[in-house]
Parts: sequence; C-alpha cells; structure tokens
Amino acid sequence: EEVAPQASNELADKRVLVVDDDIRNVFALTSALQQHGMKVMDGESGKEAIELLKESSGIDLVLMDVMMPGLDGFDTMRIIRQLEGYKTLPIVAVTAKAMAGDRERCLDAGANDYIAKPVNVDVLLATLWRTLQGQRA
Repeated sequence: EEVAPQASNELADKRVLVVDDDIRNVFALTSALQQHGMKVMDGESGKEAIELLKESSGIDLVLMDVMMPGLDGFDTMRIIRQLEGYKTLPIVAVTAKAMAGDRERCLDAGANDYIAKPVNVDVLLATLWRTLQGQRA
C-alpha cells in the first residue's frame, strides 16, 4: 500500500503515543513516524500510557503493542476507553503475530484498527491515515 503524499501531509504534526515495552520497537516506530513529521511520545507499559494520556492533552492517536508484561495492550485499551474524553481516541493495535481472531480481539478491546509486526512503514502510515480519517466522519 503506497502512502499518498496527501496522507503524509495530513499526518504531519499529529501527536502519536507509541506504547511498547521493547525499546527497539519504540525506536523503529518513532523514527518512521518522525520522518513523516509526526510528534511522538512513548510509554513502555500500559500503566505509563494511561498516565501519559491523563497528563497530556492533544494526543491524536495511540499505537498500542498488545503483548506487554503486566497490563497488556488489550486491557490498556479497555481502560483508555473508560477514561473521560477518550472513548473515540484513535487507537491502532500492533500485534506480534497476526493470528485468526487477533483483529476481533483488538477491535473488541477498543482498537480502531490493527497492524502486524514486523511493521511495514507504508502499511503503518496508510493505517494511521485511514484511522484518523475515520475519526472525522
């Protein structure tokens, strides 16, 4: 899926919260997003993600790893959906292995969409763009 230049422009200046317990994934995702002009914050756990959301306003989108120790991505998304003002925050889940039922589990937990690892940057950007478009409807 190629990313249209317009998609790239629309993603510029968006504030994305990347939640992943693996610092290498955080680094790779952050680099890719920043190359397209996005502002990235990161949290290494579900708990940290929830704290960051409570403290910072203006986060446009969350990229949520589902496999994390402690509070996993599914539970974290469920909690975020309960927070005041975050029922419609765009969340894209990131799953380590795309298995049958993963998509449903992600959507049931509150994700708007999901992508599988290893993350393909073009697919990532197209998915983020689609998710943000969906929020405007």
